[in-house]
Amino acid sequence: MPHSTDAAAPELYLGLISGTSADGIDAALVRFEGSGESLRCELVRGRTYAWHDTLRVPLIALGQGVDNVSLDQLGSLDARVAQAFADAVLALLEESGVPRGRVRAIGSHGQTIRHRPHADPPFTWQLGDGNVIAERSGIDTVADFRRRDVAAGGHGAPLMPAFHAALLGSPHEDRAVLNLGGIGNFTLLPAASEPGSSPERAVRGFDTGPANALMDGWCERHTGRAFDASGAFAASGQADAALLARLLAEPWFALPPPKSTGREQFHLDWLQARLGDTPPAPADVQATLLELTARTVADALAMTQPTTRRVLVCGGGVHNAVLMARLAAHLPQAVVESTAAHGLDPDYVEAMGFAWLARETLAGRPGNLPAVTGARGPRVLGAVYPA
Repeated sequence: MPHSTDAAAPELYLGLISGTSADGIDAALVRFEGSGESLRCELVRGRTYAWHDTLRVPLIALGQGVDNVSLDQLGSLDARVAQAFADAVLALLEESGVPRGRVRAIGSHGQTIRHRPHADPPFTWQLGDGNVIAERSGIDTVADFRRRDVAAGGHGAPLMPAFHAALLGSPHEDRAVLNLGGIGNFTLLPAASEPGSSPERAVRGFDTGPANALMDGWCERHTGRAFDASGAFAASGQADAALLARLLAEPWFALPPPKSTGREQFHLDWLQARLGDTPPAPADVQATLLELTARTVADALAMTQPTTRRVLVCGGGVHNAVLMARLAAHLPQAVVESTAAHGLDPDYVEAMGFAWLARETLAGRPGNLPAVTGARGPRVLGAVYPA
């Protein structure tokens, strides 16, 4: 049974996530007040802790569909990922000077290794055993958020729209929150979105396709750098129109929401199969991948909420100046800006969101939006692992 919250309970929560790029564990210590549209939150401290290569390499391989892994290896990886998450918790608390007893709970997303919402039966799988995190940290832990939504017929993703709606919506203009992680995803926040709004004015959300995952992988393969800092590698090349057309021909892009995807679909083998017999120069491929992200984001918004006047960007892609410029060029009707302009650190919005989801779970409140995920109804998400 979920715990209940009361006025005496500390309002500090800690959120953890490692996204599709698997470039590190984002940890956010967050102070909350209120709920729903009156929610207020403050990032007390946020840090990203890099994965050791002994974990990052197999996690990326699993995310891309490698399946020759034994049960023993999977079990060990599940525990080791959880240990790394717990170590991130302890490091963040030490750096912030906050005793663990002041943290009501941890909300841990884990590391996705498979996401199959269209399988029969559908499933999604995140590593990072909540038992290990609770035991090692000494803090109540909520984990495994996505599978209840999938069990209810949803995609289990995206899970941030309710959090975005509470903090970033406006009664005066249609907005969209764009998370540029390994995969891009939108939360659509129409000005009139509220309980009882017509379906076309309700909060919606969906994945748009690859954001950083392909760019990071291609950059690492050809430069040895884990990501394209500020988009410099892409800026040294030119987008190849023929390659871009082949990439955009992927049928997934034409699917209507709700929809979600991951590294298991958009990976370097997917790209390699579309490069042709005479591939463009590596820098031109990088520029094309950046343009793919910008185009698919703009196309998705044009199809779903063309009245958007402000696009609030979070995730690692916000630091790619070339990508942000291309987004602005493709979205001339909207202001494209970082969530930092609205008080939310773009690097930790998702980690903050999982801290919020833990709070919702302990309060017995649903964390999903059925209009976003396609689930049969609102569901309390996650499993609770007491310390």
